[in-house]
Amino acid sequence: MRAKLIILDFDGTLGDTREIILRTNQELLRLKGYPIPSDRVILDTVGLPLEQCFLAMFPDFPREELPEWVAAYRQIFEDLRSSVGPSLFPGVLETMERLYREGYRLSVASSRGRASLRSLLSDLGLGAYVCYALGKEDVFPAKPEPEPVLKTLRDLGFSAGEALVVGDMPVDILMGRRAGVLTCGVSYGNSSREALLEAGADYIIDDFPSLIDIL
Repeated sequence: MRAKLIILDFDGTLGDTREIILRTNQELLRLKGYPIPSDRVILDTVGLPLEQCFLAMFPDFPREELPEWVAAYRQIFEDLRSSVGPSLFPGVLETMERLYREGYRLSVASSRGRASLRSLLSDLGLGAYVCYALGKEDVFPAKPEPEPVLKTLRDLGFSAGEALVVGDMPVDILMGRRAGVLTCGVSYGNSSREALLEAGADYIIDDFPSLIDIL
Protein backbone atom coordinates (compact mmCIF):
# COMPACT_ATOMS: atom_id res chain seq x y z
CA MET A 1 0.00 0.00 0.00
CA ARG A 2 1.02 3.64 -0.43
CA ALA A 3 0.00 5.23 2.86
CA LYS A 4 1.68 8.50 3.81
CA LEU A 5 -0.17 9.12 7.07
CA ILE A 6 -0.42 6.59 9.91
CA ILE A 7 -3.20 7.29 12.43
CA LEU A 8 -2.42 5.31 15.57
CA ASP A 9 -4.37 4.38 18.64
CA PHE A 10 -2.41 4.64 21.91
CA ASP A 11 -3.70 2.25 24.59
CA GLY A 12 -3.07 -1.33 23.53
CA THR A 13 -1.36 -0.30 20.29
CA LEU A 14 1.64 1.82 21.25
CA GLY A 15 1.45 1.71 25.02
CA ASP A 16 0.89 -1.37 27.15
CA THR A 17 -1.56 0.12 29.62
CA ARG A 18 -3.47 -3.08 30.36
CA GLU A 19 -2.33 -3.49 33.97
CA ILE A 20 -2.73 0.14 34.97
CA ILE A 21 -6.20 0.35 33.38
CA LEU A 22 -7.31 -2.77 35.26
CA ARG A 23 -5.81 -1.58 38.55
CA THR A 24 -7.29 1.92 38.17
CA ASN A 25 -10.77 0.60 37.48
CA GLN A 26 -10.60 -1.93 40.29
CA GLU A 27 -9.40 0.65 42.81
CA LEU A 28 -12.07 3.14 41.74
CA LEU A 29 -14.86 0.56 41.99
CA ARG A 30 -13.67 -0.54 45.43
CA LEU A 31 -13.59 3.09 46.52
CA LYS A 32 -17.15 3.65 45.26
CA GLY A 33 -18.50 0.38 46.63
CA TYR A 34 -19.36 -1.06 43.22
CA PRO A 35 -18.95 -4.73 42.20
CA ILE A 36 -15.73 -5.37 40.30
CA PRO A 37 -16.39 -7.06 36.94
CA SER A 38 -14.03 -9.48 35.25
CA ASP A 39 -10.86 -8.26 33.57
CA ARG A 40 -12.46 -9.03 30.19
CA VAL A 41 -15.44 -6.78 30.88
CA ILE A 42 -13.15 -3.91 31.86
CA LEU A 43 -10.80 -4.38 28.90
CA ASP A 44 -13.71 -4.47 26.45
CA THR A 45 -14.29 -0.79 27.27
CA VAL A 46 -10.78 0.30 26.25
CA GLY A 47 -10.92 2.85 23.46
CA LEU A 48 -14.13 4.49 24.66
CA PRO A 49 -14.26 7.82 26.50
CA LEU A 50 -14.29 7.26 30.26
CA GLU A 51 -17.94 8.24 30.62
CA GLN A 52 -18.91 5.57 28.11
CA CYS A 53 -16.68 3.01 29.85
CA PHE A 54 -18.64 3.36 33.09
CA LEU A 55 -21.97 3.24 31.25
CA ALA A 56 -20.87 0.13 29.36
CA MET A 57 -19.98 -1.67 32.59
CA PHE A 58 -23.04 -0.43 34.48
CA PRO A 59 -25.94 0.46 32.13
CA ASP A 60 -27.97 1.97 35.02
CA PHE A 61 -25.08 4.16 36.17
CA PRO A 62 -26.33 7.59 37.37
CA ARG A 63 -25.14 10.04 34.72
CA GLU A 64 -24.97 12.95 37.14
CA GLU A 65 -22.08 11.17 38.90
CA LEU A 66 -19.97 10.80 35.75
CA PRO A 67 -17.83 13.97 36.19
CA GLU A 68 -16.89 12.93 39.73
CA TRP A 69 -15.98 9.42 38.59
CA VAL A 70 -13.89 10.67 35.69
CA ALA A 71 -11.93 12.97 38.00
CA ALA A 72 -11.39 10.17 40.52
CA TYR A 73 -10.28 7.75 37.79
CA ARG A 74 -7.73 10.20 36.45
CA GLN A 75 -6.30 10.84 39.93
CA ILE A 76 -5.95 7.11 40.66
CA PHE A 77 -4.34 6.55 37.26
CA GLU A 78 -1.75 9.25 37.94
CA ASP A 79 -1.09 7.89 41.44
CA LEU A 80 -0.36 4.45 39.96
CA ARG A 81 1.89 5.62 37.12
CA SER A 82 5.07 5.49 39.17
CA SER A 83 4.52 1.87 40.20
CA VAL A 84 2.37 0.36 37.44
CA GLY A 85 3.12 2.90 34.75
CA PRO A 86 2.63 1.95 31.11
CA SER A 87 5.49 0.88 28.89
CA LEU A 88 5.83 0.67 25.13
CA PHE A 89 5.15 -2.62 23.42
CA PRO A 90 8.27 -4.32 21.99
CA GLY A 91 9.62 -2.63 18.89
CA VAL A 92 7.36 0.42 19.05
CA LEU A 93 10.06 3.04 19.60
CA GLU A 94 12.39 1.65 16.95
CA THR A 95 9.59 1.26 14.43
CA MET A 96 8.24 4.77 15.04
CA GLU A 97 11.74 6.19 14.61
CA ARG A 98 12.21 4.30 11.34
CA LEU A 99 8.84 5.35 9.93
CA TYR A 100 9.56 8.95 10.89
CA ARG A 101 12.95 8.83 9.14
CA GLU A 102 11.34 7.34 6.04
CA GLY A 103 8.99 10.30 5.76
CA TYR A 104 5.70 8.94 7.11
CA ARG A 105 3.53 11.34 9.09
CA LEU A 106 2.62 9.74 12.40
CA SER A 107 -0.44 10.84 14.37
CA VAL A 108 -2.40 9.53 17.35
CA ALA A 109 -6.19 9.44 17.79
CA SER A 110 -7.14 8.42 21.32
CA SER A 111 -10.14 8.58 23.62
CA ARG A 112 -7.71 9.25 26.48
CA GLY A 113 -7.77 12.76 27.96
CA ARG A 114 -5.56 15.22 26.09
CA ALA A 115 -3.22 16.01 29.00
CA SER A 116 -2.71 12.35 29.86
CA LEU A 117 -2.11 11.38 26.23
CA ARG A 118 0.48 14.06 25.61
CA SER A 119 2.21 13.34 28.91
CA LEU A 120 2.47 9.63 28.09
CA LEU A 121 3.73 10.25 24.56
CA SER A 122 6.44 12.52 25.95
CA ASP A 123 7.41 10.28 28.88
CA LEU A 124 7.64 7.20 26.65
CA GLY A 125 9.86 8.92 24.09
CA LEU A 126 7.35 9.18 21.22
CA GLY A 127 6.78 12.92 21.29
CA ALA A 128 9.49 13.63 18.71
CA TYR A 129 7.88 11.32 16.14
CA VAL A 130 4.19 12.17 16.54
CA CYS A 131 3.22 15.27 14.57
CA TYR A 132 -0.41 15.42 15.68
CA ALA A 133 -2.35 13.95 18.61
CA LEU A 134 -6.06 14.03 19.34
CA GLY A 135 -7.37 13.38 22.84
CA LYS A 136 -10.90 13.11 24.18
CA GLU A 137 -11.45 16.87 24.38
CA ASP A 138 -10.29 17.51 20.83
CA VAL A 139 -13.04 15.81 18.84
CA PHE A 140 -16.71 14.83 18.96
CA PRO A 141 -18.18 12.35 18.40
CA ALA A 142 -15.50 9.91 19.51
CA LYS A 143 -14.64 6.40 18.33
CA PRO A 144 -16.18 4.38 16.75
CA GLU A 145 -17.51 7.37 14.79
CA PRO A 146 -15.19 8.57 12.00
CA GLU A 147 -14.66 12.15 13.19
CA PRO A 148 -11.21 11.61 14.81
CA VAL A 149 -9.92 10.32 11.47
CA LEU A 150 -11.75 12.92 9.40
CA LYS A 151 -10.42 15.75 11.56
CA THR A 152 -6.88 14.38 11.29
CA LEU A 153 -7.16 14.19 7.51
CA ARG A 154 -8.53 17.74 7.28
CA ASP A 155 -5.99 19.28 9.62
CA LEU A 156 -2.98 17.54 8.08
CA GLY A 157 -4.12 17.84 4.47
CA PHE A 158 -4.35 14.17 3.48
CA SER A 159 -7.00 12.21 1.63
CA ALA A 160 -8.55 9.01 2.96
CA GLY A 161 -6.65 7.02 0.35
CA GLU A 162 -3.32 8.21 1.78
CA ALA A 163 -3.94 7.05 5.35
CA LEU A 164 -3.90 3.90 7.46
CA VAL A 165 -5.56 3.52 10.87
CA VAL A 166 -3.83 1.17 13.34
CA GLY A 167 -5.49 0.03 16.55
CA ASP A 168 -6.17 -2.86 18.90
CA MET A 169 -9.92 -2.51 19.42
CA PRO A 170 -12.95 -2.93 17.15
CA VAL A 171 -13.82 0.74 17.75
CA ASP A 172 -10.53 1.71 16.05
CA ILE A 173 -11.30 -0.42 13.02
CA LEU A 174 -14.88 0.85 12.77
CA MET A 175 -13.66 4.45 13.07
CA GLY A 176 -11.26 3.97 10.17
CA ARG A 177 -13.71 2.09 7.97
CA ARG A 178 -16.41 4.71 8.47
CA ALA A 179 -13.91 7.37 7.35
CA GLY A 180 -13.06 5.37 4.22
CA VAL A 181 -9.53 4.58 5.39
CA LEU A 182 -7.69 1.25 5.33
CA THR A 183 -7.28 -0.30 8.76
CA CYS A 184 -4.78 -2.52 10.54
CA GLY A 185 -5.62 -4.34 13.76
CA VAL A 186 -2.96 -5.39 16.26
CA SER A 187 -3.58 -8.75 17.92
CA TYR A 188 -1.33 -8.15 20.94
CA GLY A 189 -3.51 -5.47 22.58
CA ASN A 190 -6.74 -5.56 24.54
CA SER A 191 -8.99 -7.29 22.01
CA SER A 192 -8.59 -10.37 19.81
CA ARG A 193 -7.79 -11.22 16.23
CA GLU A 194 -11.33 -12.58 15.78
CA ALA A 195 -12.97 -9.37 17.04
CA LEU A 196 -10.77 -7.22 14.82
CA LEU A 197 -11.54 -9.30 11.74
CA GLU A 198 -15.24 -9.19 12.57
CA ALA A 199 -15.00 -5.39 12.74
CA GLY A 200 -13.58 -5.45 9.19
CA ALA A 201 -9.83 -4.91 9.62
CA ASP A 202 -7.98 -4.95 6.28
CA TYR A 203 -4.78 -6.21 7.93
CA ILE A 204 -3.83 -7.87 11.22
CA ILE A 205 -0.34 -7.80 12.71
CA ASP A 206 0.97 -9.72 15.73
CA ASP A 207 3.71 -7.24 16.66
CA PHE A 208 4.21 -3.56 15.96
CA PRO A 209 7.35 -3.88 13.76
CA SER A 210 5.27 -5.93 11.29
CA LEU A 211 3.59 -2.66 10.35
CA ILE A 212 6.61 -2.00 8.13
CA ASP A 213 5.83 -5.11 6.08
CA ILE A 214 2.32 -3.81 5.36
CA LEU A 215 3.53 -0.37 4.38
